[in-house]
Amino acid sequence: MAEARDVETDGSLDPQEVMPPGYRFMIGDRAIAYGAIYAGCTFFGGYPITPASEVAETMAEELPKVGGRYVQMEDELGSIAAVIGASWSGNKAMTATSGPGFSLMQENLGYAAMTETPMVLVDVQRSGPSTGQATLPAQGDVQQARWGTHGDHPIIALTPASVQEAFDLTVRAFNLAERYRTPVVLLADGIIGHASEQLEIPEDVETVDREVATADDEVVFGDGEVAPMPQFGEGLSAHVTGSTHEPDGMRDVSTREVHDELVRGFHEKIEGNRDDVVEYETRWTDDMDELVVAYGITGRIAEGALEQLHDDGQRVGLLRPTTLWPFPEAVVADLSTEVEKIYVPEMNLGQVSREVERVAEAPVELIDRIGGDPFTVHELADRIGGERA
Repeated sequence: MAEARDVETDGSLDPQEVMPPGYRFMIGDRAIAYGAIYAGCTFFGGYPITPASEVAETMAEELPKVGGRYVQMEDELGSIAAVIGASWSGNKAMTATSGPGFSLMQENLGYAAMTETPMVLVDVQRSGPSTGQATLPAQGDVQQARWGTHGDHPIIALTPASVQEAFDLTVRAFNLAERYRTPVVLLADGIIGHASEQLEIPEDVETVDREVATADDEVVFGDGEVAPMPQFGEGLSAHVTGSTHEPDGMRDVSTREVHDELVRGFHEKIEGNRDDVVEYETRWTDDMDELVVAYGITGRIAEGALEQLHDDGQRVGLLRPTTLWPFPEAVVADLSTEVEKIYVPEMNLGQVSREVERVAEAPVELIDRIGGDPFTVHELADRIGGERA
């Protein structure tokens, strides 16, 4: 098993020299950091907060080795602002936070959407509201990730269920951000962030780089086909503003058609590419009477519960989205026609269950849990299986 090298460096190391490919045990937060480095991240701006601090700690240690920059800002508002600026300077950029920090970042998350800024925001969810149970996990930020900012804009949000997916989906988050010129949220949770388990770092990691605008490009904003992005310091003048703007970036805050075309363009480039953006896993859905829709750590627990139920002869399928936004409504709607009932276990009081109810043709039952203790496999098996007893 190859280990990371503790070496003095001038910033010229390759990611594979910092953390060589192979198998190792690692917590999810550190896996996120190494996924970012393998994806080509060269800037991290953050502020420490439980249970996401290990992401920042790892980036502070490792990012300079590959020529990147780590900056600890004065707060979360400054952190995401620095990330946006770094992205416009040509960097793949990321921040990481939790709970109250995610709330503080919402205004600038909207600014990143309005300016079509590629960036990754990692939210390692914890129990709230407010300071809540700062060291305990939850899944209460699902709707905030989608609707936390004002105005109309789409968002991409991914959710890992293991340390391996923490690495893999961080790479994917950067690739989607770069491909579609958009902020991407990685919705982890305190359990995944602090779980220590096997991670395989592959030999080859596919990465995507944004298309950079040149002096010949007239449209650099609001293109449903994803306009090339200007880069500060590269000779192309562009006006970057959070106000409504024309395709060349110049402000026009009074013309309805300008705002309509701009914002609809944001939606088109995400919604029009759902087949590329939306990913999920299914098990036991070829022959089922009921369906469980679960995500993140709860999706992983649900898989264990359903294995028990199948050993008892019960036919229950599992849909585990790894993309929460855009919501995988087509597959939910399709699978709902094949079952008598749908269960949605969540570590909140019902956030994804509402999305399932919106598109499903079968009755939906929420299995909620708050207070910082995750479901156990046996609890979920008893709750789902007991309904059929």
